[in-house]
Amino acid sequence: MEKNGFVDVSSILSGCYTGEKVRIRGWLDNMRSSGGIHFFLVRDGTGIIQCTMKKGKVDNEKFEEARKLTQESTLELTGTVQEDRRAPGGYEIRIEDMNIIHLAEEGYPIAKKYHGPEFLLDHRHLWIRSEKMQKILRVRAKFLEAAREWFQLNGYTEFHSPTLITAACEGGSTLFTVKYFNTEAYLSQSWQLYAEAAIASLGKIYTVAPSFRAEKSRTRRHLTEYWHLEAEAAWCDLECIMKVQEDLLAHVFNALSERVPRELESLGRPPEELARMMPPFERISYDEVVDILAKKKVKFNWGDDLGWTEEQKLTEEFDKPFFVTHFPTGVKAFYHKPDPARQSVTLSADLLAPEGYGEITGGGQRIDDLEELLRRIEEEGLNPKDYEWYIDLRRYGSVPHSGFGLGVERVIAWLCKLNHIRDAIAFPRLINRVYP
Repeated sequence: MEKNGFVDVSSILSGCYTGEKVRIRGWLDNMRSSGGIHFFLVRDGTGIIQCTMKKGKVDNEKFEEARKLTQESTLELTGTVQEDRRAPGGYEIRIEDMNIIHLAEEGYPIAKKYHGPEFLLDHRHLWIRSEKMQKILRVRAKFLEAAREWFQLNGYTEFHSPTLITAACEGGSTLFTVKYFNTEAYLSQSWQLYAEAAIASLGKIYTVAPSFRAEKSRTRRHLTEYWHLEAEAAWCDLECIMKVQEDLLAHVFNALSERVPRELESLGRPPEELARMMPPFERISYDEVVDILAKKKVKFNWGDDLGWTEEQKLTEEFDKPFFVTHFPTGVKAFYHKPDPARQSVTLSADLLAPEGYGEITGGGQRIDDLEELLRRIEEEGLNPKDYEWYIDLRRYGSVPHSGFGLGVERVIAWLCKLNHIRDAIAFPRLINRVYP
């Protein structure tokens, strides 16, 4: 694609400009010299390409000026595109002219050596320029692009709910409290309750928004601020909402395989692996989970919630995502509908990713009966006055409905085979990290 006479590197790497003279602009990712040739790796935000500058092919003054270039200097380059299998990406630009826009300071902090996690987190504003982070962030963007695409193709409307709330969705122990003028409010953990109000207006809805959990956890899969892809649908039961998730992820997997295959491959996830992850996803009940963990000698009692250790062991039994259904009433939020055939369990389902990654979505069918909702609120020791507007939804036009929430960073961490969830987002927020 040309912009003001400049060509995107991604277009060059796709083979569109072989043999043609082009102009590019970007950042000097790396440089080395050998004899009478300078080798540049130039990054423009769409990709990285090798550029070569030969002595005698450019003005001598420009050739000598290039010796002074520093990492992350910004340049405008003119040259001819040539196919070269030795070059990263298979193409290079043979430079004929160069214009230095900004000469970066010496001593770029991110050197070609090992840097510890804390150093890279302190310098996150620079580390996101690294090739690995570029690829992760590009996969992330394409994941969300494909997800929105599926929702739009299937009649869902994007809906936004408040970030500042007064009533907790999943209990108050992990809420961030903020001063709201002369009172207190909380940062939202989910759009859940507001989504149930909106389905009476819009029918099938989805959102992509940040959520906040004040969990004092230092695991590799927890963030205090994360992005939530959530959906809610009227006239939808538990089986219906699991099918929604299967269809959504099938579309996303196909889209990623087609749109970012090189990025996936370089991150250790060959696109053909996603083809093997296609639905249908197996469903196992919570009761079956108890039996599986017992056989694996994992201490786990009926009524316990699944934690990281249990999920990790459980995923060893599967080679693609799978649902765990019918969790006990005591481990799910008050709005989950108890199974009419067995009141001790809920019509709920978590989707777990294989390879040790564990839960990536959680959802199920909601309570649609007024008396049943009031009973569950009382059983959980909640104050009905805090939920008056939510209770009203069961008085005026209540219908069977279901929904789910997907943790974007958890899915990206799994898809990109990341060791830590912090690398699934540009600027992670952790229990001990709110800078930069």
